[in-house]
Amino acid sequence: MRVFKWLTLVLFAYVIAAFLAHPDWAAVLRYTFLPHLEWNSRYLSVLVGILGTTISPYLFFWQAAQEVEEEADMGRTRLAQRKGATMEELRAARRDVVIGMFFSNIVMYFIILTTAATLHAQGKTDISSATDAAAALQPLLGRFAELLFAVGIIGAGLLAIPVLTGSTGYTVSEAFGWRHGLDENVTRAKGFYGIIIASTVAGMLFNYLGLDPIKALVYSAVINGVTSPPLLFLIVMLSNRRTVMGEYTNRPWSNIFGWAAVLAMTAATIAYFVTFFV
Repeated sequence: MRVFKWLTLVLFAYVIAAFLAHPDWAAVLRYTFLPHLEWNSRYLSVLVGILGTTISPYLFFWQAAQEVEEEADMGRTRLAQRKGATMEELRAARRDVVIGMFFSNIVMYFIILTTAATLHAQGKTDISSATDAAAALQPLLGRFAELLFAVGIIGAGLLAIPVLTGSTGYTVSEAFGWRHGLDENVTRAKGFYGIIIASTVAGMLFNYLGLDPIKALVYSAVINGVTSPPLLFLIVMLSNRRTVMGEYTNRPWSNIFGWAAVLAMTAATIAYFVTFFV
């Protein structure tokens, strides 16, 4: 896991690329706080996709499963031993989540900024592969553009593949009651590791099916955005149940931000579907 933590540093290549693009910083600040909005399915699909990549359903399963495995490594192998949490554990979890959200959103912001300042500014909106993107950036950002883009996308891929396939393994295994966990032996959790292997192979095969990988990423993000609101709704509801959380139920500010996220994602999803009929 430490390898993945250090690997996240390569994502700052996108931050560097944004500055190399020399955008109009006055316009950047203006549109950051006063974004341009459009009422059409294409615009709203991207908006839903961005929300879907920010609060993704698969992360709910991955995070929960990893918390259980970490406690099992601490010797809390039974459910009764894992019940409850100390204030220090909650503070550590909050710190972990806040820092992770902050840097992930910073990187996402600069990815959007770099794309807007380079590809979109030049009218290049037909990118269908990572190769196309790197080639399009080369004359705009100079000879280091391809290197920066390659470092960023390889790092992002190495981070995403284990998370996505692992989340799929956890989700399917929990649904069917299979033994699962990255701390489990392969022979004891064949179904779990089988799902991970099958997901990885399926992802590799997409390269040979002639599908547009960029569109596939967008569609998967939109699906994440559409399926996130009901899951987020359940999480906020459970966080307010004393029978589940005990004395650690949501505080007012947590509820305000939680319900705001539910309403924003629900509204974006409904608006997206409405555009098909209006």
